[in-house]
Amino acid sequence: MSNGETSHDQRYEHQGGRTGRGRLAPARAGMWLLARSLGHLVRTGRLTVFDPLGETWRFGPGGGPSVSIRLTDRALPARLLANPSLALGEAYMDGTLRIEAGTLRDLLSICMTEIDAVDALPGRRLTRWLDGFRTRSLHHNPIRRSHANVAHHYDISTDLYDLFLDADRQYSCAYFPTGDETLEEAQTLKKRHIAAKLLLRPGLEVLDIGSGWGGLGMELARQHGARVTGLSLSAEQIAAARDRAAQSGLSDQVAFEQRDYREERGQYDRVVSVGMFEHVGRSGFDAFFAALQRVLRPDGVALVHAIGTKAPRGGSDPWIRKYIFPGGYLPSLSETIAAAERSGMWVTDVEVLRLHYAETLRHWSERFAQEREAARKLYDERFCRMWEFYLAACEMAFRNGRLMVFQIQLAKRRDSVPLTRDYIAETEAGQTAGNMSSDTHTRRAS
Repeated sequence: MSNGETSHDQRYEHQGGRTGRGRLAPARAGMWLLARSLGHLVRTGRLTVFDPLGETWRFGPGGGPSVSIRLTDRALPARLLANPSLALGEAYMDGTLRIEAGTLRDLLSICMTEIDAVDALPGRRLTRWLDGFRTRSLHHNPIRRSHANVAHHYDISTDLYDLFLDADRQYSCAYFPTGDETLEEAQTLKKRHIAAKLLLRPGLEVLDIGSGWGGLGMELARQHGARVTGLSLSAEQIAAARDRAAQSGLSDQVAFEQRDYREERGQYDRVVSVGMFEHVGRSGFDAFFAALQRVLRPDGVALVHAIGTKAPRGGSDPWIRKYIFPGGYLPSLSETIAAAERSGMWVTDVEVLRLHYAETLRHWSERFAQEREAARKLYDERFCRMWEFYLAACEMAFRNGRLMVFQIQLAKRRDSVPLTRDYIAETEAGQTAGNMSSDTHTRRAS
């Protein structure tokens, strides 16, 4: 193609020199192949790429976000082809991919709008094929490995999470009934929604598997009179949760323990797990539901809230797996239901939340951007880029990709919950605005 000409299939425009020979030929060939793929991938908006050889490529029909990026490493186009997700995230972290116009969220929105086209990229297909052979090693999480995986993500500075989470430190999908709620309101409504499905009453004993910084457990104790045991493998989270319980005068109702759920031997009226099942790993599904079945009393009720995928089989993203959640596995709903059924428990209710996490992540991204300088002082510029990419990529995976959140209610007996779902809305309606946790409207004491 000569300078200023349009490609033969009319999917992109190229301005620059002809494909060269000699030592520049591999770099030109890599960019040309990447351009062919982007020509099929970019179906909305406008993407301009300034390549490492000083040439310009334009993709997309317009009519949406417009983004310009500069690639500064000659090997980057080939890496993007070989492993798109991993290479894109690392290039943004390292600064070999620079955004010169538009935003990171716009770039990811353009690239992830056609998720089927992304999965059709040769490198993406190869990565998924190889991951299929390595599923057990990639997603097998015995207790010792689970401790290490949790420490990797959660035993970093709590000050970082305070920069973008709500005041209650809810680090999971919020609940947006209208979409107009603030983050604080939506996280309060999420806890209320979960509590309604647990059919709580004063004095019930609740096990919270993956209790985080303790916000949900304290809410169930304070608003519903439950006695809660929270489990987490994160030393930082357990210390913060215990401190919060003591300051709130709830230490006699709530206990937080650094213990794996597989080691739990108590008996409980209710079991809840929010945002933890994603860390179990595919080989651990049966052990997880067997543990729920073992600790749940005969008339008990359990609720599992987790990120999942609408694909027939779950998996994990290479960049997320390497930098954010090692050992993570996002399950399909069908895989999860099958494992729950093998435990012998009844699946008494299923709800799929589709765009709720996209909105949650949007709020988190905006808050992190506002506090970016504080995050850079805690860590460094590369860490900030990593965190920006994590939040933005996850948002677009929920907004344009296959990810969603599901809530599965379980019971040992078929009559442990009412015959219809009306009780959920009725219970939520009974909780007036004045009963919202005061923690969600004040700054953290811990």
